[in-house]
Amino acid sequence: MSKAVVFDEYGPPEVMRVVERLPPWPGRGQVRVRILAAGVQPIDLAARSGWNARRRRAARPPLPQTLGSEFSGVVDAVGEDVEGFALGDAVLGWTMTAAYAEHVVVGAEQLAHKPAAVGWYPAAVLPVSGQTAYAVLQALDIGPDDTLLVLAGAAGIGNFAVQLGRLRGATVVATDSEANLDYLRSLGAVPVADGPWLARRIGSAAPQGITAALDAAGGQALDVAIELVRDRHRIATLVDAHRAEELGMLAVRSRPSAERMRELLSLHAEGRLQVHISHAFPLEKAVDAHRLLETRRVRGKVVLAVDP
Repeated sequence: MSKAVVFDEYGPPEVMRVVERLPPWPGRGQVRVRILAAGVQPIDLAARSGWNARRRRAARPPLPQTLGSEFSGVVDAVGEDVEGFALGDAVLGWTMTAAYAEHVVVGAEQLAHKPAAVGWYPAAVLPVSGQTAYAVLQALDIGPDDTLLVLAGAAGIGNFAVQLGRLRGATVVATDSEANLDYLRSLGAVPVADGPWLARRIGSAAPQGITAALDAAGGQALDVAIELVRDRHRIATLVDAHRAEELGMLAVRSRPSAERMRELLSLHAEGRLQVHISHAFPLEKAVDAHRLLETRRVRGKVVLAVDP
């Protein structure tokens, strides 16, 4: 049998529970992975609460549901017509709401080999969180002439955006709580503490002006970006796609790729891209992981660790 975290109704973290079920079996072109770590993302919280379904104005997916879109682990079954992957290979990859589990089946094109120098936890958060930050900066066309604002820069995707923005040669201004300012500074950002008169204080920190912005915070943060960035097509949000579409801003829709995943792996292995894991919870403690993420006081990423 194989364990998985599911929920039968939308609601608070407590609606999630662990069940045992038959492990999935790979079909043609597919690989089964024994998951060792899975990333926990804000979008998982939105899906569990039902917020995603309401905002999309679409029929809700059938229940029960499993969450999780990024993972690392070991190949333990290979379907027909699969090349490049074998039993026992260490891998990382992405899926659609199936990674809070001991096993997942994905297409071989959704995987990359994990270098021995990269840990299971960092590998589990690069496939989607890292790629989302990469895709945003690509869509915003960030370059050396830019001053990029990252709102919630210490958060899971925000901290990747800060680092990747610096690697693109941009000046990066990042906001977060007072406790995270030194961390943002260590990533190469000009840090600004959240609080009253935020737009004015960001303006003082970047008198040259802000040319592009990524909102990873939600709430009034998007208003700050609108006030500071002249071109709304150079404002992206991870939080409020509906409002972004109404106001002509960029709503993030990342499409992961194995090639991009390998590039991020190389950056991390070379020491050019840090991966900070804030907390690792056992699979059975997914409720606690969601509670922590809901505080919005997490530096870096949260993962679920699955016992081998």
